[in-house]
Amino acid sequence: MTYQRVQLEAIGYELPPIVVTSAELEQQLASVYRALHLPVGQLEQLTGIHERRFWEEGYPLSLGAAAAARRALEGTAVEPSDLEVLIYAGVCREQFEPATACRVAHELRISTSAAIYDLSNACLGVLNGILDVANRIELGQIRAGLIVSCESSRDIIDLTIERLKTSGKDLDLFTRSLATLTGGSGAVAVLLTDGSFGGEPRARLVGGVTRNAPEHHELCRWGVLPTETLGLRREVMTTDSVSVLKHGVALGVDTWRDLLARTGWSTDSVDRVICHQVGSAHQDTILKSLGIAPEKDFATYPFLGNIGTVSLPLTAAIAAERRLLTPGDRVAFLGIGSGLNCMMLGWQW
Repeated sequence: MTYQRVQLEAIGYELPPIVVTSAELEQQLASVYRALHLPVGQLEQLTGIHERRFWEEGYPLSLGAAAAARRALEGTAVEPSDLEVLIYAGVCREQFEPATACRVAHELRISTSAAIYDLSNACLGVLNGILDVANRIELGQIRAGLIVSCESSRDIIDLTIERLKTSGKDLDLFTRSLATLTGGSGAVAVLLTDGSFGGEPRARLVGGVTRNAPEHHELCRWGVLPTETLGLRREVMTTDSVSVLKHGVALGVDTWRDLLARTGWSTDSVDRVICHQVGSAHQDTILKSLGIAPEKDFATYPFLGNIGTVSLPLTAAIAAERRLLTPGDRVAFLGIGSGLNCMMLGWQW
């Protein structure tokens, strides 16, 4: 997929107010650490994550997404009535139906003729939404579309901690739960246009590629499972982190090769990369495997954790605010999600 007409008008984001450190989570797991003879500081040492954020208890996901959307629209000539597509792309949703996008659209008062729907693909949801809207723009079907997401790790982390505390001495369960404890919370909105709204030229989408390895679909799972008690269900997340890293990096290498071929770029000619924010082991391994110099990357996972679909675009927004992404830069978004699926996008900043 290559593009000529798709412009990244803005990325807006919203951060939750509650900061939770890895040390605080370990305090809650003190009995588990003692039983397993784990040293204090293990969580940060293994992941590189010092802290993450939580929303207030009961905070609606749609309101976080709408807040990020308003920030994306601020400072642009695009009005809510100009939006012809609104996609909610988070892993976390408010209910099975209706689409969480409906409440976001209601909050923003967008056009009643706009397409409004949810899209789900693990941590790649926002990137999938970007390509969905980009295709509509490239075909001349729409002028502007918005992709929003709001993720919350509070409930699943609390449930995981309780599960670990009641499980007894279970190192395997702790290992499979480690990735869950890296989760963060936040909201993001990505505004794409055809460039017809005026103002200074923005980043242009050059191309995008996808690859999949669905034989690994059981390596990371987050869902609701039945319990032994009739009528009750429990939310569970487990991850085989070692296998996800091994097979994910292999898939990433193939996808990177495809992106370079699609855009006509080389590894050396890419100025900046923004990766999905998993943790230090993933970052170090993927950069080394792709031959990308560490100084070309920018990371937010140490202070925000892994925010799922929000992580990559939010990190790009912060990098742009810090002037780490400058006009003329070739910027690659590198995303991977459970399934396994991999998606990479190339931008001319």
